[in-house]
Amino acid sequence: MTTNGIDSLQPLSALRSENQDNYKLRVFQSCSYLLAQLLLCLVVSGALIFVFNDGVPSGATPQHITLCVLGYQLLMAQAILSLSPHNSWSIHLRIVDKRRAHWILQILGSGLAIAGTFIKILDKSVHFDTYHGQFGLVALVFTTISLVNGLASLWAYEIRKLIPILGKISKLSHICFGVVAFSMASITLCHGFEKSFFRGILGDGVGYTLIGFTACFTIIIIINPLINFVTKIKGE
Repeated sequence: MTTNGIDSLQPLSALRSENQDNYKLRVFQSCSYLLAQLLLCLVVSGALIFVFNDGVPSGATPQHITLCVLGYQLLMAQAILSLSPHNSWSIHLRIVDKRRAHWILQILGSGLAIAGTFIKILDKSVHFDTYHGQFGLVALVFTTISLVNGLASLWAYEIRKLIPILGKISKLSHICFGVVAFSMASITLCHGFEKSFFRGILGDGVGYTLIGFTACFTIIIIINPLINFVTKIKGE
């Protein structure tokens, strides 16, 4: 074989190796998202089992838990996952449909979470005197900002055509606020799992397990938005 023939095979071999590496990475990412979905189901189920242990929730605390868990950990988590290229249920959606799903899920999730938070605020006379309450307040603030900021992000393309820097800032800030809101909500939930009344019903083992599950799926879910955030900053 001539030298030119050998040289022509080298790029082909490198391309095959790169494709193989990309395939392995895609498989790993898909499995990670599948794991996150499983952990989400277990955590939400654990919280709801606690709430419905004595029947349909009627008090402020059970309603607070139900609305916030469904809002933050179920709907808002899916809102973030919907934009990922490796998420199972949205992978075949067109980009325009992914965005629609994202906004519908975010509006519903934010609405439930905000309502659940205010139910508990109105029920208490002393507020934000625990880590659970303090992190919950941060989650509430950033959730509200992210929801309002999201409206501007819907028009980011049009804004970018008129004032390029504002369109980019709108997208970046929405990603940042959303990641902070979801992360704070997960930390708040973990402090909720440490509550004595929760441990008294489901036990210490279940509490620690759900905290670990929450930490795991939170990390998996926010990785893609953080990568997008860094990529947009670099202007790629």
